Amino acid sequence: MAASTLPSVTKHAMASGPVFRSGQRRLAWLAEDGVSLVVPIEKDDRDVLVAAEPRTFAMAQAARGRPLVRIHLAYADPSTVARLLAQAALTLIGATPTP
Repeated sequence: MAASTLPSVTKHAMASGPVFRSGQRRLAWLAEDGVSLVVPIEKDDRDVLVAAEPRTFAMAQAARGRPLVRIHLAYADPSTVARLLAQAALTLIGATPTP
Protein backbone atom coordinates (compact mmCIF):
# COMPACT_ATOMS: atom_id res chain seq x y z
CA MET A 1 0.00 0.00 0.00
CA ALA A 2 1.15 3.54 -0.74
CA ALA A 3 1.09 4.57 2.93
CA SER A 4 3.91 2.26 3.91
CA THR A 5 6.21 3.83 1.30
CA LEU A 6 5.98 7.29 2.87
CA PRO A 7 8.88 8.39 5.11
CA SER A 8 8.34 7.86 8.85
CA VAL A 9 5.12 5.88 8.30
CA THR A 10 4.81 2.54 10.05
CA LYS A 11 2.20 -0.18 9.71
CA HIS A 12 0.60 -1.68 12.81
CA ALA A 13 -1.69 -4.71 13.07
CA MET A 14 -4.86 -4.08 15.02
CA ALA A 15 -7.90 -6.29 15.61
CA SER A 16 -9.89 -4.13 13.19
CA GLY A 17 -7.22 -4.26 10.49
CA PRO A 18 -4.02 -2.43 9.54
CA VAL A 19 -3.33 1.06 10.85
CA PHE A 20 -0.68 3.31 9.33
CA ARG A 21 0.94 5.78 11.72
CA SER A 22 3.26 8.71 11.52
CA GLY A 23 4.77 8.83 14.98
CA GLN A 24 1.90 8.30 17.41
CA ARG A 25 -0.75 9.76 15.09
CA ARG A 26 -2.91 7.66 12.80
CA LEU A 27 -2.40 8.44 9.14
CA ALA A 28 -4.90 5.93 7.72
CA TRP A 29 -6.77 2.85 8.85
CA LEU A 30 -9.09 0.20 7.49
CA ALA A 31 -12.72 1.05 8.16
CA GLU A 32 -15.01 -1.35 9.97
CA ASP A 33 -16.57 -2.38 6.63
CA GLY A 34 -13.24 -3.97 5.67
CA VAL A 35 -13.19 -2.44 2.17
CA SER A 36 -12.65 1.26 2.86
CA LEU A 37 -9.68 3.27 4.06
CA VAL A 38 -10.23 6.20 6.44
CA VAL A 39 -7.88 9.16 6.00
CA PRO A 40 -7.77 12.61 7.67
CA ILE A 41 -8.30 15.39 5.15
CA GLU A 42 -9.09 19.08 5.03
CA LYS A 43 -12.85 19.68 5.21
CA ASP A 44 -13.03 21.57 1.91
CA ASP A 45 -11.08 18.86 0.08
CA ARG A 46 -13.30 16.17 1.57
CA ASP A 47 -16.46 17.99 0.52
CA VAL A 48 -15.19 18.31 -3.07
CA LEU A 49 -14.26 14.62 -3.29
CA VAL A 50 -17.57 13.42 -1.83
CA ALA A 51 -19.57 15.66 -4.19
CA ALA A 52 -17.54 14.64 -7.25
CA GLU A 53 -17.34 10.88 -6.63
CA PRO A 54 -19.90 9.73 -4.04
CA ARG A 55 -19.39 6.05 -4.94
CA THR A 56 -15.68 6.31 -4.10
CA PHE A 57 -15.60 8.87 -1.27
CA ALA A 58 -17.84 9.38 1.75
CA MET A 59 -17.70 11.48 4.88
CA ALA A 60 -16.47 9.59 7.91
CA GLN A 61 -17.10 10.36 11.55
CA ALA A 62 -14.71 13.08 12.68
CA ALA A 63 -11.97 12.03 15.08
CA ARG A 64 -11.04 14.65 17.67
CA GLY A 65 -12.34 17.40 15.41
CA ARG A 66 -10.34 16.27 12.36
CA PRO A 67 -12.41 15.82 9.21
CA LEU A 68 -12.08 12.34 7.73
CA VAL A 69 -12.85 10.79 4.36
CA ARG A 70 -13.73 7.16 3.73
CA ILE A 71 -12.22 5.85 0.49
CA HIS A 72 -13.89 2.79 -1.05
CA LEU A 73 -10.77 1.03 -2.32
CA ALA A 74 -12.51 -1.00 -5.04
CA TYR A 75 -13.48 2.21 -6.85
CA ALA A 76 -10.56 4.47 -5.98
CA ASP A 77 -7.79 5.30 -8.42
CA PRO A 78 -4.48 4.19 -6.83
CA SER A 79 -2.75 7.46 -7.72
CA THR A 80 -5.53 9.43 -6.00
CA VAL A 81 -5.19 7.29 -2.88
CA ALA A 82 -1.41 7.79 -2.91
CA ARG A 83 -1.84 11.56 -3.27
CA LEU A 84 -4.35 11.73 -0.40
CA LEU A 85 -2.08 9.66 1.84
CA ALA A 86 0.92 11.86 1.05
CA GLN A 87 -1.15 14.97 1.72
CA ALA A 88 -2.36 13.52 5.05
CA ALA A 89 1.21 12.63 6.05
CA LEU A 90 2.42 16.15 5.32
CA THR A 91 -0.46 17.60 7.31
CA LEU A 92 0.37 15.35 10.28
CA ILE A 93 3.99 16.49 10.38
CA GLY A 94 3.01 20.11 9.92
CA ALA A 95 4.38 20.64 6.40
CA THR A 96 2.40 22.42 3.73
CA PRO A 97 1.66 20.21 0.70
CA THR A 98 2.52 21.64 -2.70
CA PRO A 99 -0.18 21.49 -5.38
